[in-house]
Amino acid sequence: MKLLLASQSPRRKELLTHLGFEFEVVKIDCEEIVPEHIKVGESAAYLSELKANAFRNLEEGEVLLTADTVVAIDNQFLGKPRDEEDARNMLRLLSGKTHQVYTGITIKTLDKTITETDVADVEFDIISDEEITYYIQNYKPFDKAGSYGIQEWLGMAKIKKMNGSFYTIMGLPTHLVYKILKEI
Repeated sequence: MKLLLASQSPRRKELLTHLGFEFEVVKIDCEEIVPEHIKVGESAAYLSELKANAFRNLEEGEVLLTADTVVAIDNQFLGKPRDEEDARNMLRLLSGKTHQVYTGITIKTLDKTITETDVADVEFDIISDEEITYYIQNYKPFDKAGSYGIQEWLGMAKIKKMNGSFYTIMGLPTHLVYKILKEI
């Protein structure tokens, strides 16, 4: 089996390595637009499968892994921030509240496609404007859904409670990936 990881995320590469899999990183160019009729809870799976279907035809023995993470609060989708002000607004919205993190994965072979989603609830303590500024200036969360990384300062300092997998929040539900890859 030749595993192909279609992600530029250093976090996903690190997690897949720690799971013990050897893989090659591949690039997929695809416009990640979620149609309005797709519910927030289904959007991560939709995007993950969209990426998998945009990849070239697989060859015998190849397995493609794609993933997408979506942060949502009150049924509002929070993607990656466009700029510093957008990141600031997202973090203010998350401050003192519970939100959901959905990570969808798609594992595709020549003859089958498996798509699953895992969800986790995350509760933040109040985040002051000074703390938001500190975090944005020092951690530059512009490549992260919801403008934060759980493994960084903001996650360590401000997450009060979570219900679900830490790794799902980080961007790859490792328990699902491992289970599916072992079954293939």
